[in-house]
Amino acid sequence: MRLHLVDGTYELFRAHYSKRPPHRAPDGSDRKATLALTSAMLALLHDEGEAVTHVAVAFDNPIRSFRNDLFEGYKTEEGVPPELLAQFDSAEDAVRALGMAVWSMRDFEADDALATGAARFASQVEQVRILTPDKDLGQCLRGTHVVQVDWRAKSVVDEEALLRRRGVRPPSVPDLLALTGDDADGIPGLPGFGEKSASALLAKFIHLEQIPADPAAWPPVRQAPRLAATLEAQRDDALLYRRLATLRTDAPIGTLEEARFDGVPRESFLALCDALGTGDLRQRPRRWAP
Repeated sequence: MRLHLVDGTYELFRAHYSKRPPHRAPDGSDRKATLALTSAMLALLHDEGEAVTHVAVAFDNPIRSFRNDLFEGYKTEEGVPPELLAQFDSAEDAVRALGMAVWSMRDFEADDALATGAARFASQVEQVRILTPDKDLGQCLRGTHVVQVDWRAKSVVDEEALLRRRGVRPPSVPDLLALTGDDADGIPGLPGFGEKSASALLAKFIHLEQIPADPAAWPPVRQAPRLAATLEAQRDDALLYRRLATLRTDAPIGTLEEARFDGVPRESFLALCDALGTGDLRQRPRRWAP
C-alpha cells in the first residue's frame, strides 16, 4: 500500500507553461492549464500503475499563506498570469473528477499539506511518495520509506540520495534554505552563502544555532571569516528564513481512507471531458472505478 502525495500547484503551473496549444472550454473560458493538468495526472496514474492505492493532490488556493504575515517578501500571486489564477478552482474540480483526494489549502500551503500527510500516514503505508521537485520537501524524507519523486525524470530521492545531492540530512534542510535562499518561495538567504559552504557547515553542526561564531571552529569553508561575520550580523534573519522554510505538519487534510484510489469514476470523468470540451482524454484512463 503506497500513498502518493502530489504538489498540485506545481503541476498546474507546469501545465500552464507547457507547450500544449491554447484551449478554451465550450463556455469560452481558458482551460489549457486544467486540461494539461488532467492529462498529466492520467499519465501519473499510468506510470505508477497498480502501486497507486492512495493519492492526494494538494493546492495553494489562494497562493498567500500565514507566511506572508511573517515576511513581506514571501511569494504571492503577483506576476501570476490572471488566466492561470482563474483556473485554480477548476483544477481542483478536475482532480476530484479523476477520483483523487484534493487537499485545498487556505492559510497553509500545499507543501504543508504534503508534509502533514507524510508525517501523519507514514506508519500506515508501505511507502509515501511525494511527487514534487521542490527542495523544501527534502525535510520530510525518512530512509526509503518517505521519498521524493520526480516521476517524469524517473528519479527517486531517498534520505541517502538527499545526503549525496545536498550534503545534509532531512532535519537540516530548512537551515540550508535559510542560508542559501529559495527563489521559488521568495526566501533571500544570506549574502555569500552558497550550497557548498552552507552544507559543509550544516553537515557538522546540523542547525543554525550550533554554528559557532568563531570561524576557526568551522570545517574548511572558503571566505569563512566573512561568512561568519555575515551570519553573526544577520542571525535573526536566518532564523526567520528557517521558520519560513520549515514545513508545518498540522495542516487541515483529509483521512487516509478518503485518499484511497479505486480507479477513475467513469461518470464524473466523462462529465469533466464534456465540460473541458475534449474528446482526446475519454479513453485514457486505464483503471476505472468499480
